[in-house]
Amino acid sequence: MVEELLTAAAAVGSAGVLYVAAAARVVRQYERGVVFRLGRLAGEVRGPGFTMIVPFVDRLHKVNLQIVTLPVPAQEGITRDNVTVRVDAVVYFKVVDAANALVRVEDYRFAVSQMAQTSLRSIIGKSDLDDLLSDREKLNQGLELMIDSPAVGWGVQIDRVEIKDVSLPDTMKRSMARQAEADRERRARVINADAELQASKVLAEAARQMSETPAALQLRLLQTVVAVAAEKNSTLVLPFPVELLRFLEKAQEHPEQPVER
Repeated sequence: MVEELLTAAAAVGSAGVLYVAAAARVVRQYERGVVFRLGRLAGEVRGPGFTMIVPFVDRLHKVNLQIVTLPVPAQEGITRDNVTVRVDAVVYFKVVDAANALVRVEDYRFAVSQMAQTSLRSIIGKSDLDDLLSDREKLNQGLELMIDSPAVGWGVQIDRVEIKDVSLPDTMKRSMARQAEADRERRARVINADAELQASKVLAEAARQMSETPAALQLRLLQTVVAVAAEKNSTLVLPFPVELLRFLEKAQEHPEQPVER
């Protein structure tokens, strides 16, 4: 009798161990468990830690709540100003409602990817080339809003959308390079002309000052001679002083009178 009781207890214990082994589940910290009982959503979403289900009746689906980085394949489109471009982006999203992510949509990752591609092509058609190149922050916000609107019903939240790269045709790149070069040349000419204008005004003022004082011309000549002589690699021809010529000219016009005895 005792042996039969021990055998029955061992059988019950073995069955209990097998039941616990079949029913035990562990949900990680970054996951949530959704239980379907005979095909119907059962109870609340299971949190992280140890949990039990009914074997062969319940099925536990684990949903990852970490932020997912989803690259969007490059989409080719024509901008509003009729320029063909290829644009790729990246979407950062996470699941905020594990039950809706499994019940409302068949594959939320694939759904977000397709929605991102469609929205990216739509953004390309509504934007100018200058906006794609210089105003990406505004386009990122518009793209995030377009993807997030339908994703809310799927239990998915769009965390961030970034346009990675804008590829232009080679002909457009050459045209933009020529435009940038012409613009820089125009600015250089304007700056050079402005410098010439300022220099001419200063030189005109200096000429007026020197015309009032002829000796200033001689001082300027001597300064030029000193500057040229500092190089010591050229022959300097010094012109005859103009003031000396004028002195000689005046001396000829008024010769000295002979002294009467």
